[in-house]
Amino acid sequence: MADDIIGTDEAEALATFGGLGLVPAGTPATARRLGGLTNRVFRIEAGGTAFCLRLAGAGTEEYIDRGREAEMARLAAAAGVSPEVLAVDPATGVMVTRFLDGVATMTPAGFADRAGAPARAGRVFRQLHDGAAAFPSRFELFQMIDDYLRILSTKTVDLPEGYFDVLKEAETVKAALSARPLPLASCHCDPLCENFLDTGERMWLVDWEYGGTNDPMWDLGDLSVEGAFSPEQDEEMLAAYFPAGPTPAERGRMVIYKAMCDLLWTLWGLIQHANGNPADDFAAYAAGRFARCRALMATTDFAGHVAAVARG
Repeated sequence: MADDIIGTDEAEALATFGGLGLVPAGTPATARRLGGLTNRVFRIEAGGTAFCLRLAGAGTEEYIDRGREAEMARLAAAAGVSPEVLAVDPATGVMVTRFLDGVATMTPAGFADRAGAPARAGRVFRQLHDGAAAFPSRFELFQMIDDYLRILSTKTVDLPEGYFDVLKEAETVKAALSARPLPLASCHCDPLCENFLDTGERMWLVDWEYGGTNDPMWDLGDLSVEGAFSPEQDEEMLAAYFPAGPTPAERGRMVIYKAMCDLLWTLWGLIQHANGNPADDFAAYAAGRFARCRALMATTDFAGHVAAVARG
């Protein structure tokens, strides 16, 4: 199936794809690496059809339930926000979906430069939150923090200085969120810019590893952080998600989750660092996340948003 000269990653991808039986045996195929922060993702061309193949990253089995991920990917596809799932092996984390042609993989720069991109993200979030059947798992922020801390307790890695102090401060946030909870929705929960594919008219969402039922404002707050959104981009996304405008409590929840996602993903970064993931400098990633979380929580505006959430 492969050319005579091909990289090791591409050869593995072709061999894996060939064993799935999606095309007749012996069908000529090519593989092109697309990227991936913890996983490896490829575009496979075979029999005149393009596929997207995902190979799970080493160590991800510590914190990803691949069976649940596959179910959420299928439910998201049924809601019209994600590509069709064609094959899954929950034991290995292999997944194949339809490849979407004519789309741009988003980046922070893409969200800044492509007119209307924050609004399109707001609309796809609304479509997901309103239209997807209930996901089989619960994304629970503070439980996940405890779970990640438990994983890190088995590894040789230091938490950022002051992490537990900030976690204690977050008890006020937890109390405010619990006082006036929003109805849970099926959420993406890990809206990296690169998990958005843009046609210029609509967005698609991919990668459901961390999906679950959650407060829908998590998705908006987390994307704002991942995309380094300006206040104007935040307003564009909020206006698309809330055509009648967000309440102070809804806006407050989005801002709160900007800090809380950094508090959580700090620990995720340290797990990647401890596991030796070569895709990034994850020690610096974790330090930067934590510093940003701490800075936002120290602002007067943040305290005002927490109070607005508590009031409902």
